[in-house]
Order: sequence, then structure tokens, then C-alpha cells
Amino acid sequence: MTVNGMTSPRRERADAARNRVKILTAAAEIVTTHGVEGLSMAEVAAAAGVGVGTLYRRFGDRSGLAYALIDEREREFQAAFIEGPPPLGPGVEAPARIRAFLHALTDRTVEQLDLLLMAETAAPLARFGGAYDGYHAHLSMLIAQARPGADAYVLADALLAPLAAPLLAHRLRGRGVTAERVKAGLDGLLAGFTT
Repeated sequence: MTVNGMTSPRRERADAARNRVKILTAAAEIVTTHGVEGLSMAEVAAAAGVGVGTLYRRFGDRSGLAYALIDEREREFQAAFIEGPPPLGPGVEAPARIRAFLHALTDRTVEQLDLLLMAETAAPLARFGGAYDGYHAHLSMLIAQARPGADAYVLADALLAPLAAPLLAHRLRGRGVTAERVKAGLDGLLAGFTT
């Protein structure tokens, strides 16, 4: 639909909205009960009472379903760093916001690590775009404020790299690294270019 030259998003049909809720509820229950490994499109469709084709048309594949499960928590996180209270939100100096953001992103990633791991490894570049671009733009802006003249674009990638789900899962589960140690390491990186 076009209004005043602007295209407005299509509204979701009521039956499609109900199916979406049923599908995501069923998928979340399966993940809670059986873990991400138990999340199959056929089982989710059966549990939701919809056809498998509906699931594939709506979400594409398991990684699309994982991103949909991640979406609500992601929206909350983005609202917190864009407009929430300081230090994560506006109202403090850039270095304090960067630190708060990195710590919150570490916690957010650990919270849904298995879903993020599945989503980020679905394709070679699956991690990038969407939320990553938002994180990158936010960090780039804050880095430019904290250290004018620095290559904020590349530094943002350097700060986000340790929080890739595959690396974080490997470090936390395979090497005994804790989330607190990851945060301390990020603080060390941050200190290197904000002091």
C-alpha cells in the first residue's frame, strides 16, 4: 500500500498471526524441553498444528526459526541501548556506554547461546546483517565520540568479534572461560583505545 509516496508495511492476516504465535510457542517449548538439537521443522509443525510447508514459507529453515525465537529478546536489547537508562542508554560518556553495551551483549549472547549458534552458523555470512549491523553502527558511533580520528568502523568489528556465538560457545564450553572473563578481556581492549 502506498500513502503519500511512502510504502507502508503489509499487515499480517489474523490467521497468519495466530499461526506465527502457535509456531513460536511450540518451537520455544521444544527448545526448553529438548534443547536446540531437538528443534526440527517437522516436530514444530506437528506441535503447532500447522503444515510443514507453512513453516518453511514463513521461516525458510531452522535458522530462520531460530532468529524468530531470538527476535523478542533482541528487540528488548536494542531498545535498552538506544533509548534505555544509562549507562547502556544515553546519558553518560561514550567509554562508559561502550563498556555497558559490551557487557550487556555478552550476557545477551550467553542467554540464548544455542539459538544464536544455530542461527549464526546456518550460512557462511549468517552472523552479519540485521542485528550485527545495528550493533556495529552503535559501537562505531560511540567509538568515534570516544576517540575522534580512530578507525571506528574497524574497531567496532574488533570489539564484536569475541562475541560471535561459535567462538563464545567454544570458549565457555570447551575452554572453561567464564562470561566474566570475556567481559574483563573486552574491558582491556576498550581501555587500549579510549585512554
